[in-house]
Amino acid sequence: MSLQPEQPTTIRHDPYAALRILDFRLLLAGRFITTFGTEMVSFAVAWELWLRTHSAFALGLVGLVQVIPVILLSLPAGHVADQYNRRRILLFSQLSLIFFALALTYLSYSRGALVFVYLCLFGIGVTRSFNDPASSTLVPETVPSELFASAATWNSGTWQAASILGPAAAGLLIAFSGSATYLYAFDAFGTAVFAILLILIKGKKLPLARKSATWSSLIEGFKFMRDTKVILAAITLDMFAVLFGGAVALLPIYATDILKVGPQGLGIMRAAPSIGALLMAFAIAHLPPMKHAGRTLLLAVAGFGLCTIVFGLSSWFWLSVLMLALLGGLDFISVVIRGTLLLTQSPDEMRGRISGVNSIFIGISNQLGSFESGLVAALFGPVIAVVGGGIGTILVVLAVAKYWPEMRDLKTLDVPGS
Repeated sequence: MSLQPEQPTTIRHDPYAALRILDFRLLLAGRFITTFGTEMVSFAVAWELWLRTHSAFALGLVGLVQVIPVILLSLPAGHVADQYNRRRILLFSQLSLIFFALALTYLSYSRGALVFVYLCLFGIGVTRSFNDPASSTLVPETVPSELFASAATWNSGTWQAASILGPAAAGLLIAFSGSATYLYAFDAFGTAVFAILLILIKGKKLPLARKSATWSSLIEGFKFMRDTKVILAAITLDMFAVLFGGAVALLPIYATDILKVGPQGLGIMRAAPSIGALLMAFAIAHLPPMKHAGRTLLLAVAGFGLCTIVFGLSSWFWLSVLMLALLGGLDFISVVIRGTLLLTQSPDEMRGRISGVNSIFIGISNQLGSFESGLVAALFGPVIAVVGGGIGTILVVLAVAKYWPEMRDLKTLDVPGS
């Protein structure tokens, strides 16, 4: 009897591997409901401020008063997250967010002074400055390192789903009830649910840094990113893509003056990037793990720039919608790869500080991106602003590919040494 050679075994890719872990499902449920509530509050605040003031400046202040605390406090907040019990920080943050949501509920019901509305928004910004670095440790606590890529995909996909459904539900509730007060109350309820889910999540304890609050320890996150070339390259790509590729900021101009599709068309265009991102989330989850992650990221951001150029030049509504959906899908690839790199490359005892630095980059790029797009559009017109932004994004990709060969050569997103 002859012996047959042993066939090599292949490991079947499981797109739902992270979702099979109870702790991670609890985390996703909590993040969905809190993101859903946050999106509803953003809709409600903008709606009420516009009705009461009819001032674009009043709307602009909403983002400003929330991003200032992030820029000022993210470094010390990251240090705090690496020194003290992260679950307690998160629970305290949720209690603070419940307080501000209830305060906004009362101010909406009583039509309170706008200065108190802005104070609440500033308080929310301060709270999120401490909440987000501590929250960055939840995924590593709930899933093993080999599932970080799967977890990052579902985590980002959940955020996208809530970003689509939250504003849609907010618009329907305001149209049905004639009031935005209920939206703030729901946010308070959703935050309370997340706090309960946090208590139910068991997870594993990650090591803390236990260092004194010196300037050196505060900027250790910057030093780590500077020395970890693939993370620095990924954040650079994402930051400049947001900074230059600000097509979304100019959608109202395209809806009214260029495509002439009115508010209904504007609603479709605003939803298109999130729909594209959500579809990409399911595609990435079901595809095998990336074998050339660095090259994929470079191509995705270059494609983002190209789609931005086509959108800027398009005068056909459905082509514009398609480009926006592709923008969302390609941006999602960038988000997943960057998020996975932050999970796999960051030491557990530095996750808070690294997340704090990442929050600064995200906050600055989002705000400056909208400002840059608006300024260039005011000076040269919206088409030049969008097309020029797309060209700028492609040039950044070429520069990153040249000066950071580590990104070109990046293969898998696995934990180094695993």
